[in-house]
Amino acid sequence: MKKLLHTLLLSLSCIASAAELTPHQQLARDIFQELIEINTTDSQGDNTAAARAVEQRLLAAGYSPEDIQVIEPQERKGNIVARLRAPVATAEPVLLLAHLDVVEASPWDWTVHPFKFLERDGYFYGRGTTDDKAQAAIWVANMIRMKQEGYRPNRDIIMALTADEEGGPANGVVYLLEHHRDLVDAAFVLNEGGGGMIRNGERLANGVQAAEKVYLSYHLEVTNPGGHSSVPRTDNAINELARALGKVAGHEFPIELNEVTRAYFRQGAVMLPPEQERLMLGLLETPPRQDSLDFLESVPAYNARMRTTCVATQLTAGHAENALPQRAQATVNCRILPGVDPASVQVTLTEVIADPGVSIKPVAPPKPSPPSALTEEVMAPIADLTEQMWPGVVVIPTMSTGATDGLYFRNLGIPVYGVSGLFGDIDDVRAHGRDERMLVESYYDGLEFLDRLVRAYTSD
Repeated sequence: MKKLLHTLLLSLSCIASAAELTPHQQLARDIFQELIEINTTDSQGDNTAAARAVEQRLLAAGYSPEDIQVIEPQERKGNIVARLRAPVATAEPVLLLAHLDVVEASPWDWTVHPFKFLERDGYFYGRGTTDDKAQAAIWVANMIRMKQEGYRPNRDIIMALTADEEGGPANGVVYLLEHHRDLVDAAFVLNEGGGGMIRNGERLANGVQAAEKVYLSYHLEVTNPGGHSSVPRTDNAINELARALGKVAGHEFPIELNEVTRAYFRQGAVMLPPEQERLMLGLLETPPRQDSLDFLESVPAYNARMRTTCVATQLTAGHAENALPQRAQATVNCRILPGVDPASVQVTLTEVIADPGVSIKPVAPPKPSPPSALTEEVMAPIADLTEQMWPGVVVIPTMSTGATDGLYFRNLGIPVYGVSGLFGDIDDVRAHGRDERMLVESYYDGLEFLDRLVRAYTSD
């Protein structure tokens, strides 16, 4: 009943406030709608159209054409980079990064149209509302606001909205860093990957992504002469591969913590009930308590932040129902902790499988990225603003179990911090899923939070 009442009050609040938007909030809403309704999927979308739409808004706000570049390495794969210049720069620039492309979305799978912006029941619906067009729209709206208000930063503020973060050819961040690094070079980057956590209507924590695991897939293959299914062989390729996958599933890589994950477990413990808080903090003891390990390993989100993981994700085998398989193949996807040598993971898989008949080959080279240091310069303003806007909400450094474009900057020695002030229900994550949505209230809170944060980093 309490949760239902909160939802009702939130819906009524959003309905009432819809007619009371400030001019800046209305602008941010309009930009958000425009971007959502431009299909930017890899298969059929047009990232360049979205970049051009942003360009027109910046030009209308008074930005010089010389400070806006739309870069299109390939048709439909445009990026936009814009710069608000400091009258006298006393520090290196800060880069505001977001991607305009989105994952595929079939209208037949959704209950609403994925490329029609819809506000309903206190939410904005549409593909990209959480990943990552909310942050893109906020960057644009706040760049316009600063320009129109005559804001004079002490360092250049760069905004880059890119293509191909979700997949496809490397026409986004990779291309910009290889061919136009001067346009996006910065002291540090503010990116996606962080965000606030809500449970049962209560704001719990504001996450700052400062590290991410390394993505690396392996192709496993067993070959065999095969034969007629009426005369089975003992060395069946499917059975051999199945045994290998079973061994992978049963293996646990060692627990290894870094600065970011230690802070995650230490500061995240305060969100939990007392007994679970005690168990989480027990991980940080030397050695970790066994009851703590038992608890944390039972929660996939915690377990994945403590160790490297490898899991079977694809399987192909056989060529006919009445023939013995001549080939069995599987993909094993690993997410490797920062600092762990990817080559050591293949060595471990080889030792665990212990079968020379199973070929193990990486699908593509790994792209490691070192964690970004939790410096006072970056973290203090986030903590201060979080306390001002949401008293009692803790700031938690996080390591993403997935990957973002931030890894390419980290590999060049440029720190990246995923931070947004956009809060979402941790038990109802819809990014990449059906009926993706963003809380209306959270969108406008994130708009204000990021405006204040960027000004904190760019003023004396």
